[in-house]
Amino acid sequence: MKPNTSIQPSDLQKSLERFWEVSGQKIELIDREYDASQGSPVFTVEGKYTTRGWTEWTQGFQYGSAILQFDATGDESFLNMGRQATVSKMAPHVTHFGVHDHGFNNVSTYGNLLRLMNEGRIPESEWERNFYVITLQASSAVQAKRWTLLPTGGYIYSFNGPHSLFADTIRSLRSLAVGHQLGHAVMGENDRKTSLLERLVQHAKTTADYAVYYGEGRDYYDEWGRTAHESVFNLNDGNYRCPNSQQGFSPFTTWTRGLAWIMTGAAEQLEFLKTIDDSELEPLGGRESVEAFFVKMAKATCDFFIANTPTDGIPYWDTGAPNLYQLGSDVYDRESEPFNTAEPVDSSAAAIGAQGLMRLGRYLGDDKYTAAGLTVMQTLLSDKYLSLDAAHQGLILHSVYHRPNGWDHIPAGQSVPCGESCMWGDYHAREAALYLQRLINDDPYYTFYLQK
Repeated sequence: MKPNTSIQPSDLQKSLERFWEVSGQKIELIDREYDASQGSPVFTVEGKYTTRGWTEWTQGFQYGSAILQFDATGDESFLNMGRQATVSKMAPHVTHFGVHDHGFNNVSTYGNLLRLMNEGRIPESEWERNFYVITLQASSAVQAKRWTLLPTGGYIYSFNGPHSLFADTIRSLRSLAVGHQLGHAVMGENDRKTSLLERLVQHAKTTADYAVYYGEGRDYYDEWGRTAHESVFNLNDGNYRCPNSQQGFSPFTTWTRGLAWIMTGAAEQLEFLKTIDDSELEPLGGRESVEAFFVKMAKATCDFFIANTPTDGIPYWDTGAPNLYQLGSDVYDRESEPFNTAEPVDSSAAAIGAQGLMRLGRYLGDDKYTAAGLTVMQTLLSDKYLSLDAAHQGLILHSVYHRPNGWDHIPAGQSVPCGESCMWGDYHAREAALYLQRLINDDPYYTFYLQK
């Protein structure tokens, strides 16, 4: 891509104002029209949200979006919507032992509400605070209990089973971080206590070692920042076996949403680690060692995104997609083309990755990453990607869910999926917009973790 080095956060203020106006309309539209008996809304078909998938991993994004809308605009109708739905609908997610998505569902709802109370944005209430705290503590332990032990550490395994490490899960580490801040731990047999911070660091290290490539010769296709969606381990001896991909094209190409999960997950955990005392990191290798592998992972993935994305910051769904060659060798030297005839773009990967770029740029003081993140946001907020059709329930257009399974809608007259939205893309666009708005207004810095 081509980061616009002249753009400043304040240049996007008017676009953000329009974004939040459109965002509110979409949340209200879904609330009025969506049939909740179908399950959680996942992605749109002809502009209407529908459900499809393997787990209910998007419900927290739906209700979390209403909470973020209140955060950005102060409109209490959205706070009431998000808070009531969290209390009445989200309990099954707190003790869901079958998924790796606790940081998605529960930090986006209970976590955002507790954060707003800590910031004084919603009234202090002892019972309500305790309710949010205990749900986040429980969620963190359930997430951390889903553990595969390796000789060198371990990882939170995906819903595919104990052999499977997903790139996505590094963003769900936020549940462990918040649980640790709240003084919680994992309790096992004979009252054995395991630190949530330990599990967080060990999972991140396993992700850094196996899901991310650094051009160090691991395989023939090894290059700086390439990622694998899934890493497979032999449970008999704990050895790593191979890369794999559930939603990308192949184990040896980069599914860009998986890349984006790592970009943002690594960058936000670097910020979180600043709140941790050196003494807590000492048994885990020490601050210098821990932060070093996080920085390497974040820089590699963000660099790969910049190098393998069109100039406007919206990537194609997989950098090795089989028909991408039809778009020419200069595909990354011009703007993204959502209505092309070869391969779809994935705006949800951009919405997720933008926050990682901006956070890493701030953390490192490196304008390259900041400019890249702002460039992505400028495009997402533009007419090209913002859904301005009042009847369309989606917020950000041209996302892709599962290309190999053929789940995504292809409109009449088109060759590839386009024109549709997804719940995680819409939510993460709102997160990135809130992050940016707070920077512009000099409001408290937006983090998932609890500020001290």
